[in-house]
Amino acid sequence: MTHTEPLDIRCYLVTSGTDRHTVETAARAAAAGAGMVQVRAKQLPTAELLALLTVVAEAVHRAAPATRVVVDDRADVAFAAMHAGAPVHGVHLGWDDLPVEAARAMLGPDAIIGLTTGTADLVRRADALSEYIDYLGCGPFRPTPTKNSGRTPLGVEGYRPLVAETRLPMVAIGDVGPQDAPALAATGVAGVAVVRAIMTADHPEDVVHQILSAFPRP
Repeated sequence: MTHTEPLDIRCYLVTSGTDRHTVETAARAAAAGAGMVQVRAKQLPTAELLALLTVVAEAVHRAAPATRVVVDDRADVAFAAMHAGAPVHGVHLGWDDLPVEAARAMLGPDAIIGLTTGTADLVRRADALSEYIDYLGCGPFRPTPTKNSGRTPLGVEGYRPLVAETRLPMVAIGDVGPQDAPALAATGVAGVAVVRAIMTADHPEDVVHQILSAFPRP
């Protein structure tokens, strides 16, 4: 897809929680250089998710205008936020969500659309849809308490063959910590998606800087 700036997914924050801490941590991570923030709150009703997405996106935009904000699963909520003028850039989808072709038609050519994978078959299926997708999430890296995908954890060595299956940039996800970033960077992934390591940190900026140091600039 066409974007004015290259996609920076070296340090990709996935939020947890729905309170002020969530908003402030997202803004702090963005200010420190996190290039992408995904708002994830699967339990929220639609209107509340839209409100949270909007508040996070506005806080992130004030802190770091170049950081992109997407919402987990909900292309309709992304559309509503974008239509209202919020600094929201797209959606991250799973295979049970709206198909990526439909999300692209809804959100337009400039939106960012990510898709979850984690097996060679899913990566190949996603690559066949690459005209609609900007990047792949791929995991779990290791077992994680925040999301049970049912897929076998990949470990570091599981990523290299999956990177080779696609033309799309890939982020590793699944209980990734900053200490894992150098080894994962060496597999060819474009970045790492982090939840707890940033959301629970006293100094999220330090975690972001540590991750960014492992990856070349896009």
